[in-house]
Amino acid sequence: MKQTRIRLFGSVLMIIIIPMALFILGVWKNSDSYLTTQVFISGIAVLVIVAFSMAFWFYGAVILPLERLEQAMREIKNGNFDAPLNTEDVSSEMRGLMDDFEEMRLRLKENQEEKQKADSDAKEFLSNITHDLKTPITSIKGYVEGIQDGVASSPAQMDRYIRTIYNKANEMDHLIDELTFYTKIDANRIPYHFAILPAAQFFADCAEDLRLETEAQGFLFSYAAALGSEVRIIADAEQMRRVINNIISNSIKYCDKKPGQIRMRVMDDGDFVRVELSDNGPGISKQQLPYVFERFFRADEARSFKGGSGIGLSIVKKIIEDHGGRVWARSEPGKGMTILFSLRKHMEDMT
Repeated sequence: MKQTRIRLFGSVLMIIIIPMALFILGVWKNSDSYLTTQVFISGIAVLVIVAFSMAFWFYGAVILPLERLEQAMREIKNGNFDAPLNTEDVSSEMRGLMDDFEEMRLRLKENQEEKQKADSDAKEFLSNITHDLKTPITSIKGYVEGIQDGVASSPAQMDRYIRTIYNKANEMDHLIDELTFYTKIDANRIPYHFAILPAAQFFADCAEDLRLETEAQGFLFSYAAALGSEVRIIADAEQMRRVINNIISNSIKYCDKKPGQIRMRVMDDGDFVRVELSDNGPGISKQQLPYVFERFFRADEARSFKGGSGIGLSIVKKIIEDHGGRVWARSEPGKGMTILFSLRKHMEDMT
């Protein structure tokens, strides 16, 4: 760049000085007047000053900005996207170009950060899935070996072993289903089948299924609804059940109290139907609440040992938003967590 700068500087001087000097020299040779000679000599001095002034202007307005651009491009080439391009003392002629370059740098930096986060998330997801698939497989192998070795000698023991194997197989099936759904989210290919559903009946059926599932795992379940039988919602029944199951699975996974409690409430909220799912688990701090629906978020390191893919609540957020609804959370440390979501009523109910 230094050699280029010198060449440009010299070229500007030559382009300005040489033609003018030749012109003045020709006039001077054809002049006999001493005064005229002095005037033309003074003119040459003025032209030299003007030429150097223009050359310095050109240096500051063009060469220096180009030198900064070259340095910025070298930083990007070396993988450094954190070096901002200074445009404060740049002429308006070059500022537009440099502003465009700075915008490009910021976009490249953003894309790089997104790619790094996506790679990190993918590795963590793969690690979580691998760990969580290995755990039930190990248990299944252990119980099968127990059956083969005759450890389960009574019908009651055999029944317990088989039931445990069945439950572990269901865990694996759930993880594989979650992995499949995760790939559909990334490709934005979630299959929705929307229908008009009677809200009170639909959520009552969901609650009955939850009661059987949670009580089988030693939890106390309660359900309350304040919703008219005429209220309808437009929703995909299968995906809405996925939402509720993911929230409850998250509560069961992290609940640290005996007995664990799960509460479900459904209520009329004006133009919306609001659903609340609460537990009496450890809860999280207010500072962490905004991140609970992000992929792979865990409130503390201890939760990493609980297993799970880490995308359950992010799936909840995606499905609810695709339904045109909203989801949020309330929690206090030691007082459990409540996940709430609202769905707009069918328009007929609003007339």
